[in-house]
Amino acid sequence: MTSTASSPPLSTLRALGRLMPFVRPVLPQLVLGAVAALLASLAALGIPLVLEVVVRGPIATGDIAQITWGAVAILALGLLEAAMVWARRWFVLAPGTKVEYELRTGFYARLQRLPVAFHDKWQSGQLLSRMMQDISMLRRWLSFGSVLLVVNIITIVVGLALLFSWHWVLGLVFLVCSLPLWYAGSRFEKTYGTLARRSQDQAGDLATSVEESVHGIRVLKAFGRGKFALRKFAQQAETLRGTELDKARAVGWIWFWLVLLPDIAFALSLGAGITLVLAGELEIAQLIAFFAMATVLRWPMESIGFLYSFTLDARTATDRIFEVFDEQNTIVDPSHPVRDAAPRGALTFEGVHFRYPDARPSERDLIDGIDLELRSGETMALVGLTGSGKTTMTTLPTRLYDVTGGRVLLDGIDIRDLTLTELRTHIGMAFEDATLFSQSVRENVLLGREDLEPGSAETERVLREALDVAQAGFVDDLPEGVDTIIGEEGLSLSGGQRQRLALARVVAARPAVLVLDDPLSALDVDTEKLVEDALREVMAETTALVVAHRPSTVMLADRVALLERGRVTAVGTHSELLRSSAHYRHVISSLEDEQTAVREREVNL
Repeated sequence: MTSTASSPPLSTLRALGRLMPFVRPVLPQLVLGAVAALLASLAALGIPLVLEVVVRGPIATGDIAQITWGAVAILALGLLEAAMVWARRWFVLAPGTKVEYELRTGFYARLQRLPVAFHDKWQSGQLLSRMMQDISMLRRWLSFGSVLLVVNIITIVVGLALLFSWHWVLGLVFLVCSLPLWYAGSRFEKTYGTLARRSQDQAGDLATSVEESVHGIRVLKAFGRGKFALRKFAQQAETLRGTELDKARAVGWIWFWLVLLPDIAFALSLGAGITLVLAGELEIAQLIAFFAMATVLRWPMESIGFLYSFTLDARTATDRIFEVFDEQNTIVDPSHPVRDAAPRGALTFEGVHFRYPDARPSERDLIDGIDLELRSGETMALVGLTGSGKTTMTTLPTRLYDVTGGRVLLDGIDIRDLTLTELRTHIGMAFEDATLFSQSVRENVLLGREDLEPGSAETERVLREALDVAQAGFVDDLPEGVDTIIGEEGLSLSGGQRQRLALARVVAARPAVLVLDDPLSALDVDTEKLVEDALREVMAETTALVVAHRPSTVMLADRVALLERGRVTAVGTHSELLRSSAHYRHVISSLEDEQTAVREREVNL
């Protein structure tokens, strides 16, 4: 998703003002940095004043001693300017990195709290570019751009006042020549702001393409689609390049005026100054000081274009970051949570409805009024044809999605009345698509057991029991055993190995309720039977809701619930449903045909 703000855009100042909660703790240091930068500028502005005194007095009289003192004064002002520039960098360095850290950790925490529905519609590359590129830009702007923009504007105002003090005609010439800059700046803001937003969004799209290509490199190679991916990437990169060129042209145009107008002002001031000197209204010393001051002001004036574009980039980055902060989190802890201190594991679906947010009004609910009760310690298998709602139903007990109607109860308590932490401690889930992290086997398996002390005998016991249940003894053959670091997303392992570790993870968590979305689909027949035998012992003490895509998985269950188009149409034992339900016999027959085909492929391999 390439998101754009739906509300009217804020002004640049108000948009950047949204950073204040993050900036406020370090604001005193940033102010000190601005003060140091201002003192550096004032020291530079003082040099022409000293030069005027030296030209009018010691140089005119030939007093070498006074000339020496003038040179010492100018040197002192130069050293003061250099010291203040160093102080400015020293003051703002730590605050900028502190704000960057707070923004980045806050952004990450927000991503963790936002519901799965948010992540369904956002491209990961867009989120990554905001997390890294945009936040880094804000750090640079806070430490450099914002400070110098304010200080250079003050410097220009003070410098113009001093120019007027020598002669109002010279000051007026310089002021009039600067007025077109305000007009050019207003046009520049509109053009550059749009281009900056477009560029940053396109950079996010490009990051998404890179991420997808890296994660899907096996698919691209297997189907020989590397050139296709490259063409798509090149097109996106060329689009971004075009936007960056448009930005460069916009910056080049404002720089054109920033360089041209001061030169015009110099030429006009020189002519006016010579005329005033000949008329006796201006001293030569004042004219020299005037041009020295104008030279000092040239860099602050020229830098305004760069600092202005930098500020607009920062504003766009702020907008993009707060689009995520502003996303509504619909799955939150209750204001008055209820405790379930000793969960029995009774799970009940009571008139449950569910539809995705982007579903059309004319579409029926994906889960369309389900009533289902799992008794404590019971294993219930969910069976149905593709699209019947099995997987969607498994996402509701842990509140990965919230029901849109009805309620889900755990031990008679609405799961929305429990804190998310407690709920997800009581209910554990293993997915068909096993996701592992770039950590050790040990850390992956014990992900849900924060209560265990690292290195303790209890920790090792829980780890080994979970690995044994999942038939994951292969980990002992890895280079460093359970301390082996798994590659990104576990792609260094086979699909079956990843599934076994994911199953071990949920077993190690020891929840009151297990929700298993066909976690054995990638296992061979022999390993599957060993895992099922071990799971029977685990599930004898645990309530379990199991999505079954194989007849052997159905055999694990005490009862079976048959789903048709989002509704439970029959509940009973496997034998009962075989006798009473023609649709159930059709589903089981389909599963048996699929499993037979899988076994034949395994034999052929």
